[in-house]
Amino acid sequence: MKENALWTRTFVLILLSNLFLFLALEMLLPTLPIFAADHGGTDTQIGLIIGLFTFSAIFLRLFVGVLSNHFGKKLLLIFGVAISLIGTGSYLAATTMTVMLSLRLLHGVGFGIATTLYGTVASDVIPAARRGEGLGLFGTGNALAISVGPFIGVWLMDEYGFPTMFVIGAIFLAVALLCTLFVKGESKEEREKAKKAARVLEQGPVWTRFVEPKVVIPSLIVVLTGFAYGGVIGFITLFGIEAGISNIGYYFLVVAISQFLIRLVSGRLFDTHGRMWVVLPSGILCIVGCVLLYYTHSMSTLLLAAVFYGAGLGALIPALQAWVIDMVEPHRRGVATATFYNGFDLGIGLGAIVMGMIATWTSYAMMFLISSLFYVVYLVIYFGYEARLKKKISVKGRISI
Repeated sequence: MKENALWTRTFVLILLSNLFLFLALEMLLPTLPIFAADHGGTDTQIGLIIGLFTFSAIFLRLFVGVLSNHFGKKLLLIFGVAISLIGTGSYLAATTMTVMLSLRLLHGVGFGIATTLYGTVASDVIPAARRGEGLGLFGTGNALAISVGPFIGVWLMDEYGFPTMFVIGAIFLAVALLCTLFVKGESKEEREKAKKAARVLEQGPVWTRFVEPKVVIPSLIVVLTGFAYGGVIGFITLFGIEAGISNIGYYFLVVAISQFLIRLVSGRLFDTHGRMWVVLPSGILCIVGCVLLYYTHSMSTLLLAAVFYGAGLGALIPALQAWVIDMVEPHRRGVATATFYNGFDLGIGLGAIVMGMIATWTSYAMMFLISSLFYVVYLVIYFGYEARLKKKISVKGRISI
């Protein structure tokens, strides 16, 4: 039926725009630290370049839901992509660390706005009956960018130098901006409804304007997921050196492929059978992936770990996002999505720090084993939530009888 159509023009445009935004970002992850070092940056300054981006994105997301209700999602999304474009295109002019840090801060602002609204707009245009499937397909752009973005960045840097790399990144973002310009915006009635809802919200506690209390459980789960993910992704390369495994980049490639393939089925499973059929096995798959890393001494075991971990993570993130969207009213989707993404990014940032300390005290292999415990905790929290929900429904049923 037409009302359940998934591949609408807006969905395709927002998917492509999101893909090119993340491609431009992933190109810079392995190359910007080298650019900073070539310009005299110290290890501390390079760490700030990485950290400032994340924390500025987290900070801005707190205000995206409120601002989108007042100014409209499309206009704010265009603004976020444009800031990312300016930030990326200006890195070449960064002759000092102060300028580079300022640009990184600016880039984080644009990225925080854009990523929140991409997910929000996507959830708006995806039919409710196909939300799990749609968000899973939408997320394949991220998986593709993670797998090929760093490769493109390093190749451009080695073959053509930083100027060409930054120009290509800016072109990617220009394409993202062009796609965004043709995205269908909200109607006048939808805008007025959002503004009215925002005025009602302003009468409540101040913190609820920036954080959605209804999505605490899925957001807590994604914090725990990000905590483990920050350790696994942040130190897998160094682990390869320690374990004597060359070509560790294949781990990232297999994780991305596994994420892509699992999303072809996990979304429909979410829509037809419910979240438990995805959230539960995803946690188990991630645990297996981390435990396998603990026992890894060869490329074959490493790639097997990547298959399990990629499948678990690839199914889990869009399922949690769909769960978040299902829990809130349309005018709260921006705030809910910001709460969700901030939880993930905060988990990754803190996880990289804590897991790095654990690796220093023990080993990378032991750190991966400890990372699996965060998924165990999330499963305990999830089972507790479902048990309380089932009990509440049962009590209501008896009362109504």
